[in-house]
Amino acid sequence: MRNPYDVLGVSKSASEADIKKAYRKLAKAYHPDRNQDDAKAKDRFAEANSAYEILGDAGKRAQFDRGEIDGDGKPRATGFEGFGGFGGGRGGGGSFDFESAARGRGPAGGGGIGEDIFSHLFGDAFRTASPGAQRGPVKGEDVSAELSVTLEQVSAEEKLRLSLPGGRDVDVMVPRGVVDGQTIRLRGLGNPAGPRGTPGDALLTIRILPHPRFTVDGADLRASVEVPLEDAVLGGPIRVPTLTGAVEMKIPAMTGSGRTFRLRGKGLPKKDGSRGDLFATTAVTLPSAEDPALTEFARARRAARAG
Repeated sequence: MRNPYDVLGVSKSASEADIKKAYRKLAKAYHPDRNQDDAKAKDRFAEANSAYEILGDAGKRAQFDRGEIDGDGKPRATGFEGFGGFGGGRGGGGSFDFESAARGRGPAGGGGIGEDIFSHLFGDAFRTASPGAQRGPVKGEDVSAELSVTLEQVSAEEKLRLSLPGGRDVDVMVPRGVVDGQTIRLRGLGNPAGPRGTPGDALLTIRILPHPRFTVDGADLRASVEVPLEDAVLGGPIRVPTLTGAVEMKIPAMTGSGRTFRLRGKGLPKKDGSRGDLFATTAVTLPSAEDPALTEFARARRAARAG
């Protein structure tokens, strides 16, 4: 695969939020549901998901930046710089036993260097080009599925039962740090490929359902909180709903509508195990019935302004 930074169109210094934003933009543009007649869009969609699997995970991103894994998340081979280890050439004084690596097909066996070692060094390109080379096992087709989850389920990282195409039921854990529209690859849960083949994968798209109270902003949540007039004037503790139950939050006296307060750690889980925050915006409410004392106070205030 291409460099995941190039796939998502971000720089190596991009923040977690920038990476997530770039991924969501590509996933929305190239999702198979929107591009059913465009095969290239399906490839771009899969490529974006693979890139986000690397860059959306802090640990894998660090491994890629250090050169420990490639764009597919596979470990990179090390120790071959300049091929110095082969026979004591430049860059190393060690040796490499071609005969053993080639499984007896080296000089002692009367043949050339075995194709196994070249396949290890140069990958499938050599294996495919080599006459008589055996092909790898056939892989079954991938299947697509969707899983709709609530914010409460995302917050609790619940395990849910999912029915895949073909009638297979599996348990799926809601992944930490998931975003709406993200596609997750469940390896080996696709269609079979015969007795010698390996099954395909299941491409699971996560849909986060709208919530009546909270809106999602990355790992943060935002909500409007009603504040009775007397609490807004006098200040003190008010009850603020969260995904795990209401909590108390103290507001200062003379708090008006539209003021936002942060409740740390009351948002959604992040990939690193921490949690986002909840931003509560006040909405001051008036009494539901006429209050003579409040009416008299308001008249006095109006008269004072007029005078």
